[in-house]
This record gives sequence, structure tokens and C-alpha cells, in this order.
Amino acid sequence: MIDVYTANTPNGVKVPIALEELGVPYRVIRLNLGAQEQKHPDFLRINPNGRIPAIVDPAGPGGTPLSVFESGAILWYLAGKFGGLMPTDPVERVRALEYTCFQIGGIGPMFGQAGWFTRSAPEPVGFAIERYRKESNRLTAVLEARLQQVPWLAGSEFSVADIMNFGWLDAPDYAGVNLADYPAVSGWRDRMHLRQGVQRGLSALR
Repeated sequence: MIDVYTANTPNGVKVPIALEELGVPYRVIRLNLGAQEQKHPDFLRINPNGRIPAIVDPAGPGGTPLSVFESGAILWYLAGKFGGLMPTDPVERVRALEYTCFQIGGIGPMFGQAGWFTRSAPEPVGFAIERYRKESNRLTAVLEARLQQVPWLAGSEFSVADIMNFGWLDAPDYAGVNLADYPAVSGWRDRMHLRQGVQRGLSALR
């Protein structure tokens, strides 16, 4: 039983979805981000960065408990341990890593900044809103080009890369992205929602 410390956010949905897809039992431990529970010393011992998600696997390497933080690291750890969500084709496996890193370095921070400057900044900062919305749309266009060629981000197989990118593209309005402009991304999002593992993972946080 893996403990999942998370919340219902674009990053927080990743681990429950992955575990549902892998068929691995888990327990959700919700953190109240508004109350800054992610900064509590008990949680900082699991994730010194004070962010969700994080996991504790009671049966880590050597049979000892292991904590893992950062969603990309968590998903790759789970995929490696439980033998799923990784393409069997070696080229597609590299593509899965590419689009995992693409989310970590691009989609996540740019969508997040676009949303924060639009909704949470103490005062409107027009050039920041424009800059991050423009970049969010540019990144979505990269996904659009990829998904016009293949059904899943790694290629023919569903993988960790799809789960990594899904949370933010499932709430595109937050970053000022209109999926009507990106039909291939919109179709991919619809295919994601048809997966029972995705449905169960989302339901676990509602």
C-alpha cells in the first residue's frame, strides 16, 4: 500500500492516475495547500521541497521504506518497479522521457505562471500575463504537432508522458489556452478521459 501525499491539482492527479493504471493499491493522504500543510515539518521530511505530490513506498529497495518526490521521478519509479506505463519499443521509450521532461521544464511552469499572474498576482502585470500565455500556447502547439502524427505522446503506446502532461491540458483555461485551437490535443484529452484508470484516479481526489 503506497501512501500518496497529494491534492486535487494538475500536478496532484498524476500519481493516483498512474497507480490506477498500474493496478497498484494506494492510500491518498490529502494535504490542504491553502493551510500550508505541505510546509509542515512532518511532510518536509518526505519532500524537503515542500510541494505535492510525494509518495512513501513501504517496500522500497531492499524492503525498506522509500520516499520519492517530484512527479516525474515518482512516475518513472513506479513504472520501473511495477512494469508498466513504459513503451516496449526503445525509440518510444526515449520519446516518453522527452515528453516527460517537456512537461517538467515547459508545460508545468509556464501554465502555472500564466495562471498565477492572471488570477493571483496582487496587481495585474500585463506583460507577464501576455508572456506566459503566449508561451503556454506555443508549448501546446508543440504537443499539437506531435499528436497529429501519433495517438500518444511516446508514439503508439500510452505512457508516463501522457499522464505527466494530462493534468495541465485538462484545465487549459487556467493558462489562457483554448483547446478548440488544438484539435489533436483535444482529441488526446478525450482519449485520456475514456481510460478507466484515468477516471478512477481523478475520482480519488474528488
